[in-house]
Amino acid sequence: MNDGAELKSCCAAAYQSDFARALLGDSFHPGGLELTARLGELLELKPGDELLDVAAGIGDSAIFLAQRFGCRVTGIDFGAGNVAEARARAEAAGVANLVQFEQGDAERVDYPDAGFDSVVCECAFCTFPDKRAAAAEFGRILRPGGRLGLSDLTRSRALPPELNGLLAWIACIGDAQPVGEYISHLEVAGFETLVVESHDDALKKMIRDIQGRLLAAELMAKLRKMELAGVDFQEAKVMARCAADAVRAGSLGYCLITARKRSCY
Repeated sequence: MNDGAELKSCCAAAYQSDFARALLGDSFHPGGLELTARLGELLELKPGDELLDVAAGIGDSAIFLAQRFGCRVTGIDFGAGNVAEARARAEAAGVANLVQFEQGDAERVDYPDAGFDSVVCECAFCTFPDKRAAAAEFGRILRPGGRLGLSDLTRSRALPPELNGLLAWIACIGDAQPVGEYISHLEVAGFETLVVESHDDALKKMIRDIQGRLLAAELMAKLRKMELAGVDFQEAKVMARCAADAVRAGSLGYCLITARKRSCY
């Protein structure tokens, strides 16, 4: 899985799968919309702001932020299926005038320089094969003084081999980095860090929820009430158990980072 384009395509397809929906439920990141709201507060979003949501998935966060703060949101995602569903959700929520979605790549954002007031990227930065390129793109498209909000998994030491491989990448674990590594990428891209908050409890809860849903999905598949062809439940259960152990040991965590683009860079 060394090819960046192949990895991004595999992850995008997996996030659109029935298996991902069965395991993750309504929230594709720890803390759900509660932590999305916290990011919006830290970014000081307000009506009239132009916000880019990178790796927007099926659009729940973008729609929520537009409704909560009145900002205009552009969401991009690598998966065409996610983009189509996000557009339908925005229409159904009555916010199509504030929210739009396009297919896009975080490492090559197809928008002009200095076109956004804020950027948000939830539980996805660690999955980007070229994090430095993505950080540079965040800096390029933000206006001077613009704000960036990241939420992501972190690690404090090497993770066990069970937390490598595609399934772990899909779960945002496979290339989780120390907080300092994320901040380093942002500094090189012209950002100064504003706030770093730990939210490990949100990760613990999400893992517990996934473990419960795994058991339910396995039972439904055995009863032939859910078609999940090719799913390795044993591998998934081992990965979830190892992730829970890593969080308890302090090796794996979850944090919010907000940063501001330096005016003179």
